[in-house]
Amino acid sequence: MKLLDKYILKRYLTTFLFTLLILIPIAVAIDIAEKIDKFLRHENLSLFELVNDYYKNFVIYYANTFMPLALFIAVILFTSRLANNTEIVAINSSQISFTRFLYPYFIGATILATLALFMNHYFVPNSSKTRRGFEKKYLSRVKYEDKTVRDFSLQLNDSTYIFIQNFNLERNSGYNFSTEIYKGIHLKYKLTADNINWNEKDSTYKLYNWKERKVLKNRDSIFTGSSLDTTFTFTPNDLNYKSIVAQEMRSGEIKDFIKISKKRGIKNLNAYYVELYKRSSLPVASYILTLIAVALAHKKKRGGLGVNLALGIAAMFVYVFFMKVGEVLGAVAGADPLINVWIPNIMFGIFAIYLFWNARK
Repeated sequence: MKLLDKYILKRYLTTFLFTLLILIPIAVAIDIAEKIDKFLRHENLSLFELVNDYYKNFVIYYANTFMPLALFIAVILFTSRLANNTEIVAINSSQISFTRFLYPYFIGATILATLALFMNHYFVPNSSKTRRGFEKKYLSRVKYEDKTVRDFSLQLNDSTYIFIQNFNLERNSGYNFSTEIYKGIHLKYKLTADNINWNEKDSTYKLYNWKERKVLKNRDSIFTGSSLDTTFTFTPNDLNYKSIVAQEMRSGEIKDFIKISKKRGIKNLNAYYVELYKRSSLPVASYILTLIAVALAHKKKRGGLGVNLALGIAAMFVYVFFMKVGEVLGAVAGADPLINVWIPNIMFGIFAIYLFWNARK
């Protein structure tokens, strides 16, 4: 049986690699065709920089993205070939159960899932940061982008809060700013300003038309002024929350960011939770997709490989559809990101168990 396990595992990994090596060059060719004019527009862009900073990381990102699809198609391809060559009939005749037949498949799925987990949590974020830096430098055109944060509140510590009605992240300036310090439920200090500007060089803020109020035991102390230089324990970067930033952060960094943000009173961090949970859900899908693919392709069908491949691609399309819908819904405020991210795996896991139960019979 060890010989058969090695044979199936070898076919599993080589067919997966072959499928991935077909998909990646297609993606690269399409990307070059779309962006060749933008590359030629920059005379200072060297071939080394193009390959090393962009396409190397492009291949890493899309190889990781296409991994579930390549895995699914690969298992269907070589399992259908085994069935068409009546090799599975010979295996069944040897009194080898369907469960035992799956053993080398799941060894292969474990190898790929482990690789995907490492890439998702550690390697791909750094790669994405380099690739996106290249895109911003050479591929992004000057477009209008709303870089204004509106009606933003932030908890700096257990007793200090800030409120900003409007802050422009490009100009590092805003208006209608206030900070409040509480002792329990009682207000002890409040500072307001009509305008606030961030000085990146000195890491200080300049307040204009400010008003300071200190709540004392029997009276309030109020001071006003036209301008005031001061510091706070936040920067404009703390006001900018985008899921694209999460894609460039390692999982440990996302967890630390979420922990700090919770203390600061940030209400909606679902986009970061979605990115964190997705990095584990996709590798786990390797087992589910492998089981579905084997269950669909292990019997010889009229129409052969084409029928199995069509069924597999249709199933994969449904999985990707639910995966994207789950990511979008999970990022919405008030939603449960864990449930939404894992919905495709839950649904296809039930489907895989159903197919496995029928295949055992």
